[in-house]
Amino acid sequence: MENTPGRDPLVQPRLTRAWYVAATSDELKKGPLQRIIHEVPVVLFRGADGSPGALLDRCPHRSVPLSFGEVIEGKLQCGYHGWAFSAAGRCVAVPGLVGEADKDSRSCRAFPVREQQGMIWVWTDLEHAPDSEPFRFPYADNRDYLTVRQTLEAPAGVHAVAENALDVPHTSFLHGGLFRTDKDRSEITCVVQRWGDRVEAEYIGEARPEGVVGRILSPSGGVVTHFDRFRLPSIVEVEYRIGDENHIHLNGALTPVSDHVTKLYAVVSVRTRVPTWLVRPIVQPIALHIFGQDRVVLKLQTESVHRFGEISFVSTEIDLLGPHILRLLRQAERGDSEKTDSQSYRREVKMLV
Repeated sequence: MENTPGRDPLVQPRLTRAWYVAATSDELKKGPLQRIIHEVPVVLFRGADGSPGALLDRCPHRSVPLSFGEVIEGKLQCGYHGWAFSAAGRCVAVPGLVGEADKDSRSCRAFPVREQQGMIWVWTDLEHAPDSEPFRFPYADNRDYLTVRQTLEAPAGVHAVAENALDVPHTSFLHGGLFRTDKDRSEITCVVQRWGDRVEAEYIGEARPEGVVGRILSPSGGVVTHFDRFRLPSIVEVEYRIGDENHIHLNGALTPVSDHVTKLYAVVSVRTRVPTWLVRPIVQPIALHIFGQDRVVLKLQTESVHRFGEISFVSTEIDLLGPHILRLLRQAERGDSEKTDSQSYRREVKMLV
């Protein structure tokens, strides 16, 4: 990875004008819930109507975290002096004060929030209103699919986690036997295309992987339709199809906790000829095992970056998406993304898998 002159080599691209998953709906219950996004503390809570609110986790009175308090009748009450706030951040009560509590100077800054498909999304730019809506998981609401969800934390930045999730070459080694093996490789064609807000790799001529995952998807074999995609600000997508009946679609919404810690909200949707009751107890343990292996190597990678004080990557043609992901992130951070409605890059690459 080339470092930008004058830039701290360990600081990752930061996109604040974006939606990120802050929590799952099940996590946000009666009390306040603290989350960190881009090193900024955010407190989530449910208002009187059950809708989620998200405030900067700092009471304007004496800077005590509001997550230290409690939710009373849909209002978030600070645990230090009892100041209470609505989901919109307005101060609605100052115990002991004679007069109106609601003044602009006493307000807490509020983030736009959306709750959909079991996820609570927060727009992290306090200076600009949202200009888009959060990502929707394509098959999460489709009853023809078995959908499994999992929240995980990776000791690495968004770029490293996204590249790892979409990187084919490492699967033969780190996950040998689960996806692919390093034996009997065959040549396929990879078509990489990039637009202003996303990059995609299509793998043409790929036989069904011989690992456990491939055998679950299609016990009888076949040729795979395989796409890997990254979408700004931080959505990864892996899609496998074999015929009309067998389909695995994995989405991961990546939330940057800090430069080197990322939350992964994974949604895996599966449709296969194998009965759902047989697939369900297999999918989640395999996914967790794979992520555990990825987590180990990402931790080692992050430790190495800190030890050497720089991010130093050398890429080849078969590192299909990582360099493009970094390019998209840096362009978006600068605000000079290419037009999203036209293709700006296309290349075919040969690869052995």
